[in-house]
This record gives sequence, structure tokens and C-alpha cells, in this order.
Amino acid sequence: MKKSYKIDVDCAACAEKMEVAAKKTEGVKDAVVSFMTLKMKVEFEDGADVDDVMKNVRSNCKKVEDDCEVYI
Repeated sequence: MKKSYKIDVDCAACAEKMEVAAKKTEGVKDAVVSFMTLKMKVEFEDGADVDDVMKNVRSNCKKVEDDCEVYI
């Protein structure tokens, strides 16, 4: 399953950090963060609980860029 989320981030470098953090999150098959559109597209692993995974994605993104936001 793939879903798109609105994000708030200050720069392209920060967006790249968020993408790396999202990709490392358990339950995420792939993630792409676009600074230009302020969106994060996430592809989930089969059987993953989307809500739980996104809570972890948000938490992991906050660890690398504390002033970012992922609207879930």
C-alpha cells in the first residue's frame, strides 16, 4: 500500500534526512520526500499497521530534524 502525507520542513537537506529516517523505519518498504511539494510518499510492507508505522516514521523524522512535521 502507498500513501502520501503532507510535511513541513525548512530545507532540502532536512527533507533528505527525513527520507533516510523514514526508509529505515520498520514496516516501510520505500519512502520519498519532496521538499518542492512538501510531501512524503510512503510504501508500506505487506501486513504493516499503517497507523503504527507512521507514528514511528514521525518519531524517527523528529530525531533527525526536530523542527519538521509529518501530518498523519
